[in-house]
Amino acid sequence: MMSSDSILLIESHVSYAQRKAAMMQEPRLIWLTGLSGSGKSTLALRLEHYLFCRGYKVCILDGDNIRNGLCNDLGFSEEDREENLRRVGETAKLMLDAGLIVIAAFISPYEAGRNAIRNKAGLDRFIEVYVNCTIEACVNRDVKGLYARARNGIIPDFTGISAPYEPPTAPDVVVDTVEESIDESLLKIIQFLESKVELVDRVPVMLPQ
Repeated sequence: MMSSDSILLIESHVSYAQRKAAMMQEPRLIWLTGLSGSGKSTLALRLEHYLFCRGYKVCILDGDNIRNGLCNDLGFSEEDREENLRRVGETAKLMLDAGLIVIAAFISPYEAGRNAIRNKAGLDRFIEVYVNCTIEACVNRDVKGLYARARNGIIPDFTGISAPYEPPTAPDVVVDTVEESIDESLLKIIQFLESKVELVDRVPVMLPQ
């Protein structure tokens, strides 16, 4: 194994300020947390589409997609969940430093794990969105049958059934996908971004019909 004293960090010749100026936007990590089935991915996709159509450089990091690639060697124990989020946090920071707006949709059940991501990204670049949804509603929406398998003991350490979920103590935005429509929840997030990040109209992007 290579020792730490053999690793030499390099510094880009392009500064962070230059990247922000070139991108014409303030990089932000918009972190959506909530139970499986709460609507995180749906909201993330809608938000990405909205921002992209307004000319922003934006991308999504989604739990299932990350598990299919970058973290396909990890399970769902508490230790593996921590490593999964550590990798996501490092990836998100690289994207932020490149000037992108990053939308992340992860259950991220532990407050400590989310705070570690916040600290990695930078307090001024992290926006926490709590996608609140009752366990009953999540079970009813569960097209993959994960909750049923968890209740039958087939899936161990499943958040909300056999593993805990710690709701955020001070999220920037709270949406309730039981009481609100997706459009209403999306509008809440957009209004917060507009009040804090000063989103302005950019060159519109015409998507194919």
